[in-house]
Amino acid sequence: MNDEHDERAGRAEHDVRDGRAERAGSDGHDEREVVVLRYGHRPGRDDRMTTHVGLTARALGADRAVFPDNAGQAAETVRDITSRFGGPFTVELRADQQAIVRGFEGVVVHLTMYGERIQDVEDEIRAAAGGDGDGDGDSDGGGGDADVDADPRDLLVVVGGEKVPWELYERADFNVGVTNQPHSEVAGLAVFLDRFFEGAELDREWTDADRRVVPRATGKEVVAADGDDSTGDDAESDTEDEGGRQSA
Repeated sequence: MNDEHDERAGRAEHDVRDGRAERAGSDGHDEREVVVLRYGHRPGRDDRMTTHVGLTARALGADRAVFPDNAGQAAETVRDITSRFGGPFTVELRADQQAIVRGFEGVVVHLTMYGERIQDVEDEIRAAAGGDGDGDGDSDGGGGDADVDADPRDLLVVVGGEKVPWELYERADFNVGVTNQPHSEVAGLAVFLDRFFEGAELDREWTDADRRVVPRATGKEVVAADGDDSTGDDAESDTEDEGGRQSA
């Protein structure tokens, strides 16, 4: 069983590396990997929230999500959305969340209501992660004298699902709060990623999709990725049921 798990993990890492190279060539992203770790999951109670953490990570620029090993249903939903609406994006199920955080070779950001204000540390985080976040090579995002041209470093964004151990606060390079007020962890993740990428993630090009949404002022239109024909009303209702009204 362990050999099978290691083989799956190896394939996932290979897919992520391929995806990162593809993104670097197609939409200006550098080779930094942005990983979102869902720390803790209560089956039944957290299924929808964990799913939305993964969908938000995918939609707003992350390369990979890591869920607890008891969040299989949420992982399958995110994988299904990715297979239909494009990637690259992968989801892993892991039991060793503390080990992932401890051994991560890069910058660790822990999103918490009690952290430093995002508007006070976002430039420092981009500098610590290297590059300039949006991948365009310009340091015009308000970073001042921050070294935004350093070699890119991977970024781990930790989103707690239940009470997290104090060790996480101590291990994190940045404990970051979005408003320092109680609200959804999904909202916090969305704001953080948008701040980190400075909006560039909104123009991302998706690969290997079999359908796409056509932006409209009114109504709904989902078409085949090649633009030949509509995928029909069933496809629209499926994405709303699985991911929520906004997620897909």
